[in-house]
Amino acid sequence: MQVGLIIIGDEILSGKRQDSHLAKFIELLSQRGMQLAWAQYLGDDRELLVGKLREAFASGDLVVSCGGIGATPDDHTRQSAAAALGRPLVLHPEARELIWQRIQQTAAEQGKTVTADEPDTLRRLEMGVFPEGAGIVPNSFNKIPGFFVGHVHFVPGFPVMAHPMMALVLDRYPQLHRQVGVIERSLIVQGAMEASLTPLMEAVEAEFDGIKVFSLPSVDHPQWGRCIELGVKWGPAPASTQSAPRGGAADLGSGPSIGLGDAERLDAAYDALKRGVIHFGAVISTELVR
Repeated sequence: MQVGLIIIGDEILSGKRQDSHLAKFIELLSQRGMQLAWAQYLGDDRELLVGKLREAFASGDLVVSCGGIGATPDDHTRQSAAAALGRPLVLHPEARELIWQRIQQTAAEQGKTVTADEPDTLRRLEMGVFPEGAGIVPNSFNKIPGFFVGHVHFVPGFPVMAHPMMALVLDRYPQLHRQVGVIERSLIVQGAMEASLTPLMEAVEAEFDGIKVFSLPSVDHPQWGRCIELGVKWGPAPASTQSAPRGGAADLGSGPSIGLGDAERLDAAYDALKRGVIHFGAVISTELVR
């Protein structure tokens, strides 16, 4: 089961607002020993969203979608999710109760009274209209929930709401948590081109099962100028692709950390990579461990 992130909003694509969801989601995943497999930025276009969400539902991936779940004309996410699933939109009873509590709380703070059938109330209750059969994602900030269907979860675009809800979603998948995410060793190489080092990279990856080789070139690194960060990394495979339990606290110690055999294989792969670079005649400026 891979992990994906969808960020929805014309304001992100136009530059009116800067996205903070991607960096925060990666941070939350890292805290749980998990990795992001893919991310998409999408505009508020219903036809586009229907197609992309249909792909997300069919993928089997754990997906979080941020934005567009409000009840104004420029919000299309709830409607697009329903269309992608081929389900009607219905008012979720628990969402209705939570939103109604929020409406009453806000009115009391303002010294006003409010009824359940007045136009403003009915419009606000539309934020609890989700695809039929959806569950809710609680919102600790203002009680107005997000929702999920299968492994695809929908949260608001506001970071103050979305980020705690992201964490809650991830904590519903304790079987995907790991004590250690990715362990990597790398070196800064100067005096070589990626194309020349590619055969060495392929040979190391082929020899050491479970080890990935990576190459990050720079043309103007502030410390090393033109260089390549060349390295090897190990990351645990998901322990299970079974359906995640809904609710309950995460057991962050439940996943395995890197084992002795894995660590030895990582070190051996790194040594092979380093020897190959030296044999090639390139300069190693420094070595890194993450």
